[in-house]
Amino acid sequence: MEKPDTHPVVAAPRIGVLLVNLGTPDAPTTEAVKRYLKQFLSDRRVVEIPPLVWQPILRGVILNTRPQKSAKAYSKVWTESGSPLAFFTIAQMKALAERLHGQADVRYAMRYGNPSIPDQLAAMKEAGCNRILIAPLYPQYSGATTGTVQDEAYAALTKMRWHPAIRTLPAYHDDAAYIAALKTSVEASLATLDFTPDALVISFHGMPERTLYLGDPYHCHCQKTARLLSEAMGRELVVSFQSRFGRAKWLEPATDETIMQLARDGRKKIAIFAPGFSVDCLETLEELAIQGQEQFEEAGGTHYAYLPCLNDSDVGMDMLETLVRRELSGWL
Repeated sequence: MEKPDTHPVVAAPRIGVLLVNLGTPDAPTTEAVKRYLKQFLSDRRVVEIPPLVWQPILRGVILNTRPQKSAKAYSKVWTESGSPLAFFTIAQMKALAERLHGQADVRYAMRYGNPSIPDQLAAMKEAGCNRILIAPLYPQYSGATTGTVQDEAYAALTKMRWHPAIRTLPAYHDDAAYIAALKTSVEASLATLDFTPDALVISFHGMPERTLYLGDPYHCHCQKTARLLSEAMGRELVVSFQSRFGRAKWLEPATDETIMQLARDGRKKIAIFAPGFSVDCLETLEELAIQGQEQFEEAGGTHYAYLPCLNDSDVGMDMLETLVRRELSGWL
């Protein structure tokens, strides 16, 4: 039976892969950062304070003070290609698409900012993707990262009459491919240094301490990553948590306090890296690489090195391809 002339065009079925990262302002300006922070800090997965209490604080104080400060920080790491987080995420998308040899429609989205998860899912469905793997680029699970990505994706799906089949990439904090990639990357970076570190610091993004007691596995995932990597490398790693915000008690020890204490204790040469970030971003390039060095040297340290994230390196992409192909098993 021939299709009637009025039948809508139906794209050929395809498999889709949507890489999702946290997000970034569109520009290193106060106005752009304010838009970004308003969306980010209004997410109830991120700030678990009742909106009636939190929103007046957010709109009345934070959004009138923090954007200008954050914009200055972003300007320190912004490139001709834009935000480092966006630049490297796009590079990962392109590299993965090439490695999959056209077997999947690979795209990227940001949980906050552009392109959005709903827009990308709609575009992929329009392009014929009837099976989609959503891959949050967070090795360690947290409700405020992986959880909110899935929330946003499922919310977008509820508005579709015809759903594509969906799979999601699970946390990979203890995956052998991830640990091996970190080991190779860190050891390669250490080999380029002109000094031997007295300490190797592994810094994870912080979370309010109460999230641990509410059942979030993030802290445990971070500790397991550190333990497995320490065993694989055969050396001690100093674990810390960065990026505290607000007055609540956060996971400890804090990265800034840790590196300053190391200097005071006579460990004058350190290297630091952040395996919880899939790509380099504000928190690594400005907070760790710039602020961290200043704090360490002020406390008496003499040699400091920030080691880059996996980004779109060959070893990082080998790992990501392994994870994605595993989750696409039976589809490809």
